[in-house]
This record gives sequence, C-alpha cells and structure tokens, in this order.
Amino acid sequence: MKLNTKLALYRWSQKLKSFNYWLSANVIFGILWLLRQLPAKAAMDFMDAAARKIGPVMGRHRVAMNNLRKAYPEKSEEELQVIARDMWGNMARLTAEYVYLDAIFDYDPFSDKVGLIEVEGREIFERLVLEKDRPHIFFTGHTGNFELLPICAATFDLNVTVLFRPPNNPYVAKRILGARRTNMGHLVPSKAGAAWSLASVLNINGNVGMLVDQKFRRGIPSTFFNRPCKTNPLLAKLARQYDCDVYPARCIRLPGGRFRLELEEKMELPRDEKGAVDLAATVQALNDKVEAWVREYPGQWMWFHKRWNS
Repeated sequence: MKLNTKLALYRWSQKLKSFNYWLSANVIFGILWLLRQLPAKAAMDFMDAAARKIGPVMGRHRVAMNNLRKAYPEKSEEELQVIARDMWGNMARLTAEYVYLDAIFDYDPFSDKVGLIEVEGREIFERLVLEKDRPHIFFTGHTGNFELLPICAATFDLNVTVLFRPPNNPYVAKRILGARRTNMGHLVPSKAGAAWSLASVLNINGNVGMLVDQKFRRGIPSTFFNRPCKTNPLLAKLARQYDCDVYPARCIRLPGGRFRLELEEKMELPRDEKGAVDLAATVQALNDKVEAWVREYPGQWMWFHKRWNS
C-alpha cells in the first residue's frame, strides 16, 4: 500500500474516532441537560435505577464481574451480582451529581444544622490549616463521591491541588474539567509533567491530593486483594523527597442521598534502613488502606477498572 494511501486512511480513521467522541459526548451532555430539568433527588434516583438495569448488559460488566471473582473467590455469583449492581448505581449517581454539586455540598463547619454532608476529622482539617510550614499529601480511592473531598477541604480554607486522570473522550474531559475547576480549585491532569507540577506545590509547603487505586503499567509490583498488580509510586516518591505527612481520606455514600467524608490521622510510612520512605512498602500500605475501604463498602468502588495485571 502506498504511503499516501496509508496516510489518507489514517486521517479518515482519526476523523471517525473524533466524530464518535463528539457523538457520544453529546449524548452524555443531552442526558445531563435532561437531568437538570428534574429535582436533584428525582434525577439521581432515576439514574441509579436505570444504571442497575443497563449496567449488567454492558461490556464493562464482564470486567467488573471478573474483578469481583478475583477479589471475592468465597462469594457466590448472586452475591457478586448484587455488588456489581450497587456499583452501577453508585457510578450513575456520581455522574448525575456533577450537575448538582453545589446543591449537594451543604456542609457548613460553623453551623449545627444537619445536612446531606457529615464530616469526620474536622479537627484534623482545622489543625492542618495552621500547619503552613510543611507540605501535606492526601490520598483517596474511587469510593462514594470522591469528588466531594477537595470541596470539603476548601470549606476549611485548606487549598489542595488535585491530580486527576481526564476521560479519554476529549469533549467530555473539557466539560468535566470546567465543572471541577469551578468547584474544586486547582487541578493537574495526569500526563507528562504532572509530577513536576505537584512537586512545585509541595516545594512551597502546599497541599496535594491524588487517587491511588488505578493500574499503572510502569508501577511498582504490589498486591491488591491478594493478587499481583502494579501501583504508581508517585505519592511515595513525593513523600520521600519532601518529607510530607500523608493523610487518608474517603467518601462514604449513606442512605437518603447523604454522605460521610472522613479524614484520618496521618499514616506512619514504612522506612528503609537509612530512614527514607520505603517506596515498595509504602505503595503496598496504600493498597492495603484502599482495600480495607473497599471491603467495608464493596458496592461503592469502581470494579470495572482493570486493576490487576491479568
């Protein structure tokens, strides 16, 4: 095949790919527009119910079930299906909640009024605001509505620069990035140069937040649910380089459309014989923490992600 023909075919394939992204993005935007016409609770209940029916017929459901079988070999197929349906409901609510972030996040640290958000670890937030002479790293996993965590930090005047992985669809990524910037402050896309951006924040005693439960092909060998996987060592490397305190944080979805946001006390990171942060032991400690969270609320984690090596 001539070079010009190959080039033409490549260009057409790229145009088709771009059109497919545009089409799927506009379908998503149309659904979100329709959701905005409904009251928040009705919209999220509808998305939850629809996802529990549609999710199990999607290709990603097979990935989720395969992951669940690896994680819970002792559970029956019926039990795993229940967890998977709960996951689809959680992910659908998370999507709908992008539309209503301002309405959902009603927590006021200076009010005794009970709202949709409750916070555990308020005293830690308040203490860290005063610690301006050292950097901090916060980590979480894809549990509950993890997007609420940096918003919560901001209510305590704790500015956190968040590392995030944009969706593959560029049209969706642009829209989501715009929504996140409005509600969550400074964001760093997970791509080349991201580590330098985070390092620059820590270098001036700033605060960084990141998700740590995704597969990273060039990561450090570790285990998750007793199975081999690769884990990104970035958090461990930054903690070692800048002597950061590292804090676990998570969101738990509660009945009635409510949430509990938990900030735990700092982790004691494993050290090597020279006293430096041990990279391999630290990434394993992060995996163990996230695994404990997932085991407590398995239906609130993103099981359709290919976390393991095989």
